[in-house]
Amino acid sequence: MNARVRRVALTGGIATGKTHVRARIEQRGVATIDSDTLAREAVAAGSSGLASVVERFGRDILDADGALNRARLGAIVFADPVARRDLEAIVHPQVRRATDDWFDSLDATVHPFAVADIPLLFEVGREGDFNVVIVAACDPETQVRRVMERDGLTESEARQRLAAQLPISDKVNRADFVIRTDGSYAETNEQVDAVLSALREA
Repeated sequence: MNARVRRVALTGGIATGKTHVRARIEQRGVATIDSDTLAREAVAAGSSGLASVVERFGRDILDADGALNRARLGAIVFADPVARRDLEAIVHPQVRRATDDWFDSLDATVHPFAVADIPLLFEVGREGDFNVVIVAACDPETQVRRVMERDGLTESEARQRLAAQLPISDKVNRADFVIRTDGSYAETNEQVDAVLSALREA
């Protein structure tokens, strides 16, 4: 790891607005990487990761063209904590390696700090890998509503997904910076800009 590049983690809960926050961070000229994208790449068609997932969960989690059916797999792992941990054991080491490689590739004279969006930072015990942790947070009922609207889930399905993560209040208590996303996009952007100013001055 290049110690001169400060490693900043952006985390939160499902539907707490991390995507918008990360987009704003990028707009302000800070390099970012998205763990969800890395996780999808880890189980892309033809990958060793997908082969391991199929070995564990069976071919029923594949589409007709051999790609991962994420909805089908999600229905399994969000209903079964053991299955979820098995999936994480396949995917997370690859994501962690890819994230480390990305930070190592950055030029510290150009990027004094960079941000990795890691939804399950605390759940998988990775907070120690980072110098600073930012949590995007909103009211849990807002999370439920957003998940239902975004993913077309029932309320019980949405709450099941929230229950698979640490409560957002726990993450807020462990954060270096908290960005509330309950309000308008403009209000969220103001908070992002304030955090970036603080990081640049540190």
